Amino acid sequence: MTPTRPPGPPSRFFTGNFREFYSDLLGFFTRCAREYGDITYFRLGRRPCLLVNNPDLIEQIVVKQNKNFIKPFPFRFTRQVLGNGLLTSEGTFWLRQRRLAAGAFNSQRINTYGADMVDATTRMLAGWQDGQQRDIHNDMMQVTLDIVARTLFGTDITERTHDIGESLLHALRSFSLNFGRRLPLPKWIPTAGNRRAKAAVRGLNEVVNQIIAQRRKENTPHKDLLSMMLHAVDEDDGSQMTDEQLADEARTFLLAGHETTAISLSWSFYLLATHPEIQAALGRELDQVLAGRLPTAEDVPNLPLTERIVLEAMRLYPPAFTIGREPLEDFQLGPYTVKRGTTIFMSQWVMHRDGRYFEKPDAFDPDRWLPERSAGRHKMAYFPFGGGPRVCIGNTFAMLESILVLATVASGWSMRLVPNQEIRLSPVLTLRPRNGIKVLLERRRRPEDPAEPDHLAERVAS
Repeated sequence: MTPTRPPGPPSRFFTGNFREFYSDLLGFFTRCAREYGDITYFRLGRRPCLLVNNPDLIEQIVVKQNKNFIKPFPFRFTRQVLGNGLLTSEGTFWLRQRRLAAGAFNSQRINTYGADMVDATTRMLAGWQDGQQRDIHNDMMQVTLDIVARTLFGTDITERTHDIGESLLHALRSFSLNFGRRLPLPKWIPTAGNRRAKAAVRGLNEVVNQIIAQRRKENTPHKDLLSMMLHAVDEDDGSQMTDEQLADEARTFLLAGHETTAISLSWSFYLLATHPEIQAALGRELDQVLAGRLPTAEDVPNLPLTERIVLEAMRLYPPAFTIGREPLEDFQLGPYTVKRGTTIFMSQWVMHRDGRYFEKPDAFDPDRWLPERSAGRHKMAYFPFGGGPRVCIGNTFAMLESILVLATVASGWSMRLVPNQEIRLSPVLTLRPRNGIKVLLERRRRPEDPAEPDHLAERVAS
């Protein structure tokens, strides 16, 4: 007999699995995958949900049958901040916006921002001192916001990045509160959190709208991403983005473009601080390739270990730790018929730590990304930027930024964790370290004749 529903954990009559889901989301997902297999059924209140933990099934949803799916209910809360941008829009509107924005994110254009990325990092490093204690997560949040503000808006916005950062923080806190409620409060209810979120969005809109109005008035192309989108023309009908659409995309990129990269870099430095042998090998690669100078976008192909460290950090601590979809029509998933409206979660946190696809999955092993070791691995066993048509449009930007910031910092500095601190995860919209990551800085001395090992696997802790 064909099963009618996938297996799953026992649930309460009214609330379902709400308590376990919201109290320990990562642990709940991990237990579901280990105990119930590739498809787990659970409930959030009356809402039926699935956790899918199989690359073929994930590919079916996000790639092969992507037109049958929209973003599910938890992800719609971000519309209060992001409006109808690429992260939240659906259907033909999303497709048109994606086409219009695509030109701004091609690899050739992105490479021109390498100098801005390195320049912002060197300004940050100017305040560092040998032996100093710093919260590396806070530093990464600041430097990536500086980078995204400069590349999105140009120099017009440099003096206002602090205000933008505060607005984004208040908006994210509002999302976190709504995400954790059994019954999310409508944004029109005048709670303190909703009032702060509205004020934050208003402040953000003022900055964005002023710059858009200024650009419209000038009508002169600039090199920044906003200018690229403002002057983009739809080849099908000759239309362009309205001011409202531009503002939605600008807010989306401000949030997604700095938050996720900052988290990726924060966990990269955390892992390096706890694996001194890999940190030393990274320093040798940078010494050999850069010989004391600052990195450029042209250096990236010659920094394979630097890139592998970023890839491995995003495997262990994916900034976006889960993606979700909701089917518009019933569909077949393995042996089960999934009803329309079911919320489907696919968790990078769980998939990236699955021993079927990653040997010693909990170990920090950058060499697992060497071509001879990663060949043949299913492409949807690792999806830090999502997949299919809705793969993150800024993935090339994020990888270039992560590699250049990491190279700029690690060529001159090493770090170790401040003792006796508790590193806690905060999985809400992204996978932030809840209380930051405190490190002790040590200025590196470049050896005269560095040697670079290409293989680290034999030294990686089991």
